[in-house]
Amino acid sequence: MEENFTRQKVNTLYLTVYAEQDSKSTAALLNQQPFAEEKDNRKLSFKAKDIGDVVNPKPSDLAIVIAPEGNKAANELAEKLRQNQNLRIRVTEGYDDVYAKVHEIVSELEKALELGMSLVDFLQIYRRCISMEKIQNQIEIFNTGIAKINLDRQAVIGDGITLLQKDEATSLAEFFDSKRDNYKLKKFVPASGAATRMFKFLHDFMLGYDPKKETINGYINRVRDNSLQVFLLGLERFPFYKAISAVSDKNIECPDKENENVREDERNYSFIKTMMSEEYFDYANKPKGILPFHCYGDFSATPVYEHLKEAVAYASSKGQTHVHFTISENHLNGFLDSINDARGKVEAESGVKINFNFTYQHQETDTIAVDLENKPFRDEKGGLLFRPGGHGALIENLNRLDADVVFIKNIDNVRHTKIDTISTYKKALAGIMIKLQEKIFGYMNDIESGNINEAELDEIVKFAEQELSQDISPDFDKFTLQNKFLYVMELLDRPIRVCGMVKNEGEPGGGPFWVKGKRGRLSLQIVESSQIDFDNKIQSHIFSQSTHFNPVDLVCGLKDYKGERFNLQDYVDTNTGFIVQKNRMGKDVKSYELPGLWNGAMAGWITVFVEVPLKTFNPVKTVNDLLKPAHQDPA
Repeated sequence: MEENFTRQKVNTLYLTVYAEQDSKSTAALLNQQPFAEEKDNRKLSFKAKDIGDVVNPKPSDLAIVIAPEGNKAANELAEKLRQNQNLRIRVTEGYDDVYAKVHEIVSELEKALELGMSLVDFLQIYRRCISMEKIQNQIEIFNTGIAKINLDRQAVIGDGITLLQKDEATSLAEFFDSKRDNYKLKKFVPASGAATRMFKFLHDFMLGYDPKKETINGYINRVRDNSLQVFLLGLERFPFYKAISAVSDKNIECPDKENENVREDERNYSFIKTMMSEEYFDYANKPKGILPFHCYGDFSATPVYEHLKEAVAYASSKGQTHVHFTISENHLNGFLDSINDARGKVEAESGVKINFNFTYQHQETDTIAVDLENKPFRDEKGGLLFRPGGHGALIENLNRLDADVVFIKNIDNVRHTKIDTISTYKKALAGIMIKLQEKIFGYMNDIESGNINEAELDEIVKFAEQELSQDISPDFDKFTLQNKFLYVMELLDRPIRVCGMVKNEGEPGGGPFWVKGKRGRLSLQIVESSQIDFDNKIQSHIFSQSTHFNPVDLVCGLKDYKGERFNLQDYVDTNTGFIVQKNRMGKDVKSYELPGLWNGAMAGWITVFVEVPLKTFNPVKTVNDLLKPAHQDPA
């Protein structure tokens, strides 16, 4: 029956609803219009049964079991349906209004059918909690493509970026310290990525090197990449050297070779093989956050340790700090071990209690993959292929945090020293955010209470223009007074982010720009190179003239003037995602990545850019970055 339905050769699709009670009246309602109406040679027919009356469920195209999670009979029924291979949905919420819940499910089903999806497709999508509207929008994006960003000009000091002198930073940090106990603070660390790229050149070496046919130096000359040479020259300075060499030295195949160069090659080859092997350390498949980055005497510190140390320095209030990591589910145990290793040490050193939690990238943020003809791609079992939506999916993780002030920083941006400098500038960004937020909240309350005149309104507009970099409509003076107030409230009543920017030294990644929107309005945005039309000489020139780089150093205000959380999804520019091409099972596959977390996902926020010192930006993109002074013991 399912095969026939998938081919859309049957006219009637039979659905059975199992509820705790009132099944007959529910069935009668469902078999009326609009559900019973024939559409595209297709018709839905409903039956309903009280769960307690069912002994052996009869087969149907789809069974919907609606009852609380603790209903034993409902769970047993769902299990019987599974054993009978009857397609089914088990509903544990919304059971108090069966008709409304079925209405919701069937409405989604009809949208799936209109898109040419099968019932199996629909269930796969429904169980991921992805709406059919999202699927439809994503397929439309594949068909129409994504427009490139329209750069107006680069943001520079005095035009979109504020220069922060050291004494100003100190003063703002002190201001934040005087206010911090009034706020619920949280540090948000995107940490789900594996270290694959960090060890890419070593992975290539393991694939391309044959110790029986050439020396390591011969390999380096052949591939013309000095990354391996740098790695080997600095080998003993890596924080993981002692742990790995203790194992790898036992695995050297011919340790007694007379030729010293041969012995050295075999020792180095064994070290790399042991570090990369799944049997031993498997570093390339572990997340960056739990790898050794720094040495403190005999103690090897991970990025998790460094982020906990930072959190107590600038993101604590009332003697405690809260740290939130977004991770991959299969890395949970590794992160728990790493945090438990570091937490007690940092708490003992700081006297600050550390609270932490994790979330995974939510499954409902996955996006559908298509083939080169923009048709849904099928995996080897015939199911739809979904791919993670990229780091832009984390806007939903951020959206669910209960916090007033959130510090955002990437997992690999840590350093061995300068914690005082990092802390000062992080607190300074928070001080700027709180000062601006206090002004905004004051203005919003005055407007709402009617305690403001037109002259004072002009002062607010000037503040929005000069301190918040808002592009005021050229028609503003033509608005009625009431519309002016509404316009200003809409301008100010948004989440706010203060973003640290460092001077551009050629790092790959995004930067700060003035961007022109569809209606010609300008806004400050963080823009990635993939969003630029480099065939357009003007756009290419503007991008090349960028003076600053985005180090992902943000302080965010997530609540409004009434203390209520913004719905961050309302401020996402859905037109700024990315279409990427991958290979799956030897076939080309296109997937859609959601607007980046600090790019399109925050496009509608109030945005303030502030220059921070380069010493606050110390990412580890490749393992050789750990040899830089920022990651070495200065002693």
